Amino acid sequence: MARAPRRSSQAVTMAMVAQRAGVSTMTVSNVINGRQTTAEPTRQLVLEAIRELGYRPNAAAQALASAIQPHIGLLYHNAQNGFVSALLIGALAGASKFRVQLTAQPFERRELASIGDHIDQLIRDGVNALLLPPPLGEIINDSPLARQIGIPMIALAPGDTLSRIPSVRIDDVSAAHEMTRHLIAMGHRRIGFIRANGTNLIRQTRHRGYCAALEEAGLPYDPALVVDSALNYETGMTAATMLLTLPRRPSAILSSNDEMAAATISVAHRMGLSVPGDVSVCGFDDDPLAVKIWPELTTMHQPIAQIAERGMAELVQRLRDPGKEAPQPEAIYLPYTLIQRESVGRVEG
Repeated sequence: MARAPRRSSQAVTMAMVAQRAGVSTMTVSNVINGRQTTAEPTRQLVLEAIRELGYRPNAAAQALASAIQPHIGLLYHNAQNGFVSALLIGALAGASKFRVQLTAQPFERRELASIGDHIDQLIRDGVNALLLPPPLGEIINDSPLARQIGIPMIALAPGDTLSRIPSVRIDDVSAAHEMTRHLIAMGHRRIGFIRANGTNLIRQTRHRGYCAALEEAGLPYDPALVVDSALNYETGMTAATMLLTLPRRPSAILSSNDEMAAATISVAHRMGLSVPGDVSVCGFDDDPLAVKIWPELTTMHQPIAQIAERGMAELVQRLRDPGKEAPQPEAIYLPYTLIQRESVGRVEG
């Protein structure tokens, strides 16, 4: 005797549960997996939606999830940027080395709701850990998303230690301090600084290193020599113009990244100034642009690709050892290197 057809519980999806409860799919996943990241009233809404819809998680999928096959997600903005390109290369190298799946997804808007939507989509696509390039790590760390996401995350090169998210980075204070000391050792006493604006934590840390080196050398801090800029070429030109048209222009300019340093060299050339004869220029990161301009750029090498690969290694280790107690937020430091090229000269006398 033929059995009556039975409605498959798999006709109900996690997305349908999320829609009924008025929450994200990541919240539904957190409740189903018993993660203690959801407020009790919200948890009850999810459980009620599960009961009403008759949702049953796929047993085979749960068994597979218990083995925790690493599927890493990476959100990125502006792949044409040298820093971002290096992060992507490092992440791809890590995915190949550790034989894990990597899903890289671009994003345009930095609003928290938009970022949450992107992460939500990555989790629906099966991502179970996240690599967060700047400034995403900083943005998420200071938001409710840090507790709601419910999967392991590593912030890449955030500029400072984060309170809720582990990171892989360099010591930005020390690196900026060393670069400023190098300029001072070359005889420069009036040193301009193009500081990152916005939510990037390097705004504080690299500026702190610059200030510490000036104080150590007994040089006064002049606020007129510090100009804020977005980390791109166009706004770097505006910042460089402000510094190079001062009544007493600086003899050297330290930029918070290589794009702005390249913009500074371009502005100097347009003004008929010699680099490094009239003004020395140095940058930060050592991306490919540093050796494509003239003169080649003195800069602080940040091992960007290695940072991404190390972040991948940390996530894979945590996913493959799910029984291990989750670590407290921590920072893993990689070494930086001052690269001396032709854009910095010595001031005599």
